[in-house]
Amino acid sequence: MKLPRDLSGDRLAGALRVFGYEVTRQTGSHLRLTAMVGGEHHITIPRHDALRIGTLAAVLADVAKHFEITRDQVLERLNL
Repeated sequence: MKLPRDLSGDRLAGALRVFGYEVTRQTGSHLRLTAMVGGEHHITIPRHDALRIGTLAAVLADVAKHFEITRDQVLERLNL
């Protein structure tokens, strides 16, 4: 599945609520999200208007690894 090119950090953070992630803190222009589902897991997302493709791919891969699913399955559940 193709990654969206115009996804903002704030929109991604909101979409990740489906997986149980909540913003636990903000430092400068970065959000720290934590999920307690399947054990405690943290990810950091920049609050940029459009995330770089490599950054987005890395975040999605990290989420997929934690939940033991594929990146495409993560994208399907996020409805981006």
